[in-house]
Amino acid sequence: MADTDGKIDEAKGRVKQAAGDLTDNDSLRDEGRVDRAAGSVKDKVGDVADKIKDVVNPDK
Repeated sequence: MADTDGKIDEAKGRVKQAAGDLTDNDSLRDEGRVDRAAGSVKDKVGDVADKIKDVVNPDK
């Protein structure tokens, strides 16, 4: 689920950033950048969690 949430945040961020670029709205553009960064962090945390689970439970 974390992987999906991260991808959704990244997509949402791209849309907001593009809308901010089109409308010359710096606030919306910055909000999009933050959403994209948050999505990327969620993806990385999910990857680390998966690796930890693999180490703890290698048979599963």
